[in-house]
Amino acid sequence: MLVLLPPSEGKASSGRGAPLKPESLSLPGLAAAREAVLGELVDLCAGDEEKAREVLGLSEGLRGEVAKNAALRTAGTRPAGEIYTGVLYDALDLASLDAAAKRRAARSLLVFSGLWGAVRVTDRIPSYRCSMGVKLPGLGALGTHWRGPMAEVLPEAAGTGLVLDLRSAAYAAAWKPKGEVAGRTASVRVLHAPTRKVVSHFNKATKGRMVRSLLAAGIAPAGPAELVEALRELGYEVEAEAPAKAGQAWALDVLVTEVH
Repeated sequence: MLVLLPPSEGKASSGRGAPLKPESLSLPGLAAAREAVLGELVDLCAGDEEKAREVLGLSEGLRGEVAKNAALRTAGTRPAGEIYTGVLYDALDLASLDAAAKRRAARSLLVFSGLWGAVRVTDRIPSYRCSMGVKLPGLGALGTHWRGPMAEVLPEAAGTGLVLDLRSAAYAAAWKPKGEVAGRTASVRVLHAPTRKVVSHFNKATKGRMVRSLLAAGIAPAGPAELVEALRELGYEVEAEAPAKAGQAWALDVLVTEVH
């Protein structure tokens, strides 16, 4: 099972670990694309601060994020699973999983990123600010920048099992599973059952709890149909729509009645 996660906008501090070693990151096929983004982002943020804030879409209160980005090559690092915070990651609560579940998380969780493309939760990275929606002056829109490299690398990373896609739209645009991989991909929405609407907070929280439930139970569904069965056994209310034709992903709606 491969679980595709969005990053969090808020991040923990970089910590005191050794500086970034780009060659140590998972998915080495993304190395050149990562270096291109990293190089331009560092140069941008080390130069004109106001231009950097404009490009990154940062408010006055987030001015300090520019200096953080300028120091990315020398900043301390920590595992990506500790860097990403926010509602989804609070609900996932990787730190409190038992040892076996943590090993499953290391194998199966892949976090998408405007800066790194995608990383495992065990990859050591510094804290940064660069969403997939950013358009860098040289490289252009990051979503577009990542599509080619992702198309080359991600099908192999997907292996032969289920791909559980929990990404938001901006990050989903960087890689869309195709062909045989799409047929074993399940894209999940979380809806407020009475209104049938997505509400950001409990959408993220429910996704985090859902992944945690699968990891803690040691469940690795072979495909989307098995995922639906597993989630229902874990107590989730799930509506599933199989694809109308080959080469399309399954669409799953998880219905939640309480906002929490």
